[in-house]
Parts: sequence; C-alpha cells; structure tokens
Amino acid sequence: MKTIRLHEFGPAENLRYEEVPDPVPVAEQVLIRVEAAGVHLVDTTLRSGTGGGGPIPLPELPTIPGREVAGRVEAVGPGVDEAWISKRVVVHLGMVPGGYAELAVAKVESLYELPDHVDAAQAVAAIGTGRTTAGILSQARLSADDVVLVTAAAGGIGSYLVQAARNVGATVIGLAGGPEKVQLVRDLGAHYAVDYKNPDWPTALKADLGDRAVTVLLDGVGGDSGQQAFDLLGLGGRLLMFGWSAGGPIRLTTEDLMSRGLTATWAIGPKLLPKLRPLEATALEETFSGRWHAPTTTFPLANAAEAHQALESRATTGKVILIP
Repeated sequence: MKTIRLHEFGPAENLRYEEVPDPVPVAEQVLIRVEAAGVHLVDTTLRSGTGGGGPIPLPELPTIPGREVAGRVEAVGPGVDEAWISKRVVVHLGMVPGGYAELAVAKVESLYELPDHVDAAQAVAAIGTGRTTAGILSQARLSADDVVLVTAAAGGIGSYLVQAARNVGATVIGLAGGPEKVQLVRDLGAHYAVDYKNPDWPTALKADLGDRAVTVLLDGVGGDSGQQAFDLLGLGGRLLMFGWSAGGPIRLTTEDLMSRGLTATWAIGPKLLPKLRPLEATALEETFSGRWHAPTTTFPLANAAEAHQALESRATTGKVILIP
C-alpha cells in the first residue's frame, strides 16, 4: 500500500510517501480501506519531535502518522463478525498511529458505522476534532443568555464552536484572519465575524456590542489576539483555553480572576481521556443530524508534507484531511 512514513523527527519535508506491505488485522481488529484521514495539529508537534510529554507520547520511528480515519471495512481478523465487511466506518486509532495510508487496522470495539448521507471527511472531522469540541462544550455550558467569543473561528474546533453556540441561541462572535476566513465564519452563523488582523477590532467590536459584554471566551490561539479577546471578557465571565497556536497562552493572574470575578480552565488534555467514547458519540450525532458541519481543507495523501506546512502556518480552514 501507499503510505506516509516518518523516519526522523524534524520539518514537514521529513514525511515520505512510500510503498509498504499491507497491514494484516489480528484478533479483534478490522482492515479499513481509507477514504479520508485526519491531520491534527498534534501530528505536527509529534513529527517535529517536540510533542512528547503530553497524553500522546512521541512515537517510535519509523512511524506512519495519523489517528483519525474513515472508510470501508475490507477484511476482519480472528474473532470479528464478518458482517463488518463492506460497512462504512469511522474510527479514532488512539495512541497507535497509522492513519496516513491507503489501509489501516483498527480495533473493532472502537468503530462507528456511518450512515450513507455522511461522507468520510465529515466523519473524520467529528471523530477527532469534534470530540475535543464536545469536551470543551461540556464544560462551557453555553446558554442563550451568553455572548460567546471564539478565537480561530475558521479552524477545526472553532468552526464547530461557532455552530454549537449559535445552535443554543447565544450571541456569537468569531475571530478569524483575513477576508476569506471572516466570510466563512459569517457563513457558519456568527452574529459578528471579526478580522483580528485589523488592529482596531476590539474597539469596533465594543461599539457593536453596546452595553453587552462577552460572557464566555473560547480560546485556542493565545498570543496578541487571545490577549485582546481576554480583555473584552466581562465581569463574571468564563475563559476556556484549549491551545495557543499564536505562540503563547493568554497571560492572566489571580488578581484578574478576583477583580473581575472570572473563572478560567484548561479545557482539554488528560481530564477528557476517561470521557472520549461518549464525546465521540456526541460529536458524531451532531454531525449525523446536520447540526454540525465541518469546513475542510483537503490534500492528496502524497502531499502530507504540504498539509503539515499549511496547518502550521495557519493557511487552512476547518479540518485538514488527506485523501488516499
């Protein structure tokens, strides 16, 4: 089969498009003909060799990256019901990678069957990025009374958060960089789609909101735009952080929490690990029902290095997908 392999940690160019023997499913596994494979930001840190120490350890090399795949079951291992053969499925491979390939093996207990109306790319977005979003939302507890500000609103998690906040009736503000991404955020349903590249955006947003304040900040960016967004959080507001793609987290102090009555939490990581299966089910149900739709940026499998470069430079929108 054709696959992407990493032989040495480092830049995206280290991802090689290679031919390797087809994997064989063992007991309690199935073999999937991959139709779509997800690319996650954590894939880029693992590739570079800087991602160890978190819930996902650095892999042994050589490795086939990728943990989110959707496709059709082609074969089953011993002990697996042959009724799975030919079914369309989606799966998160967990700690064992192998998704950047034409074929992947997965535990049968981890599979979800896909309805005909859901394509592979949407399913892949939901099984990984969607489940993380569901975990964030379970802590945010948004309501129709909230004014929700989402940074990186054109990204994978951000695009889901905009839709989820709109679905509960909240007032939604989405930050994005550049006119195309801002238009996407508007199309997703944000009441205010804001270009953070405009240096006056906080002043303009304050004028638009009038006497209303931001009640919830959902931030995966940090950096200058995350800090500016934090400054807009009103008295008693809630801050949920899940990343700092701009280079560093929001800087806050105990005094900030006390003087403004804020609550702040790191919304992802080990605290979600015991809940992953229910969170996957929630994200897939939102996708199957049509309440969530993931914008996607797709690349051929052979161009995985280009996909990593685009993701790292924040040149993508929505979920990044490889197509074998």
